[in-house]
Amino acid sequence: MQSEAPPSAIGVPAMGPVREVWSLAWPTVVTMLSYTVMQFVDAVMVSQVGPIEVGAQGNGSVWSWAAIIAVVGVLSVVNTFVSQSIGAGRPHEVARYGWAGLWLGVLAWAVLLVPFGLCLPALFSMMGHSARTTELETAYAEILIFGGVAVVVGKAMSNFFFGIQRPGVITVAAIAGNIVNLLLNYAFVFGHVGLPSMGLPGVPGIAPMGVAGSALATVVGTAIEAGLPLAIFLGRRMDREFGIRRSWRFDGAAVRDLLRLGIPSAVQQGSEIITWAIFMSVLVGRFGDIALSAGWATLRYMHLSFMPAIGLGIAVTSIVGRYMGAGKPDIAAKRARIAMIMTVIYMSACGVLMLVFRGPM
Repeated sequence: MQSEAPPSAIGVPAMGPVREVWSLAWPTVVTMLSYTVMQFVDAVMVSQVGPIEVGAQGNGSVWSWAAIIAVVGVLSVVNTFVSQSIGAGRPHEVARYGWAGLWLGVLAWAVLLVPFGLCLPALFSMMGHSARTTELETAYAEILIFGGVAVVVGKAMSNFFFGIQRPGVITVAAIAGNIVNLLLNYAFVFGHVGLPSMGLPGVPGIAPMGVAGSALATVVGTAIEAGLPLAIFLGRRMDREFGIRRSWRFDGAAVRDLLRLGIPSAVQQGSEIITWAIFMSVLVGRFGDIALSAGWATLRYMHLSFMPAIGLGIAVTSIVGRYMGAGKPDIAAKRARIAMIMTVIYMSACGVLMLVFRGPM
């Protein structure tokens, strides 16, 4: 059995097991909530325009995410390879997988996501929605897909920094991106008109863009969220520590490693999102625009409940990867159990709260 030698011996802070998991989990949870909160803000903003806009924004977001998540699922294993390299005392390999994530993300966006974006008008036209809903959901999804390069770059960087267990970088970037998204959402959605019903002024010189404006705000917010960690990744400190700037060339072996381990994750995550996309946009959509809007309003709360659990899973992936790389599988298993218990407690609490407060929500 592996002894719990001082964690600092493998680069992990010396602290209790629960505290160790939580210290990495909370910033990871904040980060995972980032894109979800952006979508929630989008929904809240467009709901002030009209109920049709809520359903259109929901449909556009879920189908764009169904494509993006396939790339993000592969990029999630950057965390695994980076953390294992750190744990095994091979810091020279860290840069390889960071760059491999960037190369793979950008290429997948160009080869897979952009062509998918070109097919969106035909896809939404087959769903039988009203002409107005089809127009709005197509516009929203197209903007998110064509601007999705910011998402995949951001996810490659977030998994890199999770892997070296420096999630604070990503947390700060996520907060900055969400602040930008909130401000631009108001400016782009309502423009110079503002919200007279709430006594809020408009933004001079900007035409109201409605649903399309909320998508543009999200793209800019995700670009901020991706750009900050990318700048640090390319900075002198990271170069001194890991040789980042010397490892920028395309590494086919590292990319194949990511694909080999990441494709199953991408298939699993992608199939879940596609199932929800079909259920919400096709099945619920057959009941009309109002039912569609109500369904998406409910699902936004569900997203806020389960995304922290996914963030906890990413955090424990980094911890387990480091211990596995250090040859300590017993300790890795113990940390995984702690994370599982935390997740069960959290999700149970969410279920109770949604049951008790289902009316006010």
